[in-house]
Amino acid sequence: MLAGPRQVGKSTLIAQVLRNIDIPFSSHSSEDTPNATQTWISDVWEAARTQMNVHHESEHLLVIDEIQKIDNWSETVKKEWDKDTREGINMKVVLLGSSRLLLKKGLTESLAGRFEMIRLGHWSYAEMRDAFGLSVEEYIYFGGYPGTAEFIHDEQRWQTYVRDSLVESALTKDVLLTTTINKPSLLRRLFELGCQYSSRELSLTKMLGELQEKGNVTTLANYLHLLDECNLLTGLQKYAGDTARKYNSTPKFQVYNNALLNYRNANGFTEERLDAKRWGRQVESTVGTHLLNHADILGYSLYYWRNRDDEVDFVVEKGHRLCAIEVKSGHRTTNEGIGKFRQQFAPQMSFIVGSGGMSIEEFLTLDVKELIS
Repeated sequence: MLAGPRQVGKSTLIAQVLRNIDIPFSSHSSEDTPNATQTWISDVWEAARTQMNVHHESEHLLVIDEIQKIDNWSETVKKEWDKDTREGINMKVVLLGSSRLLLKKGLTESLAGRFEMIRLGHWSYAEMRDAFGLSVEEYIYFGGYPGTAEFIHDEQRWQTYVRDSLVESALTKDVLLTTTINKPSLLRRLFELGCQYSSRELSLTKMLGELQEKGNVTTLANYLHLLDECNLLTGLQKYAGDTARKYNSTPKFQVYNNALLNYRNANGFTEERLDAKRWGRQVESTVGTHLLNHADILGYSLYYWRNRDDEVDFVVEKGHRLCAIEVKSGHRTTNEGIGKFRQQFAPQMSFIVGSGGMSIEEFLTLDVKELIS
């Protein structure tokens, strides 16, 4: 199973693999077949078996893209896989999908013990720099979608591409078409406002008032969970000594990709870069994306911490290991948050990114595993 958010290169990656292997293969996408069903999965699988028989193939690779769009896909995959196992058919299968929630549900309920998960995240600064020559400032503002790199010098075109090709596709195909959403307009407004508030705290109760939509806090929390599972937007919880206090705290919103923070930004890259306060938010949000996109892969949890005026921007927790990270830029006054956090929780590692600490470029090229090892 190859899983990851939209437009990070899953289909491109598998296409490159197919061009460089000697195994006979068949490749299909549910997006190419309107209203694809479980029967469609069985049909393409049987066609691959037929090809094996006709050409006397000893093995065959079957690729199915956008598998999560099909209802109960995992039950059919299990049935076909088990049939091949019983009959000794050497069929290798790669499934691609972009909704983490739907993939996890199908894999754990029907395919336990039958799969290996390969996760792809949003592109890092090092990847965007090496592939497209982005500077660290450009990465901070324009984010890590590889398909947008050619548009960053035409900001209006860049914003249109992100809105139409990335945001709309993700919301429509990964959320609205695959999950029952009673208030789609509320989900869209939650997404837009949450992206604008990336790196800031905002209670769901207050957010509900700003959205001016009918709904309740529970509905917002559920919608935010869906956006998180699609690698778009999450609400970080406050770190505390007990689980109940963590999950009853005011969320700190965090995008998975800074393009989502800026695709509706009327200021533009140059103006944003010259405003110390706004640029500080951009830097903090970028640090959050770097940590967030490694959390699922490396198996750690990400929080923030606040005690009155003292704060720590990010807390990484894995088992009994803690790492505290404070992001500082020129406009921010020094607070004693990281020192107070050390006194209260004794993290194994704590440091500052920005003024008086590690540079943002150095942090964005840091191997995050070093923070939890």
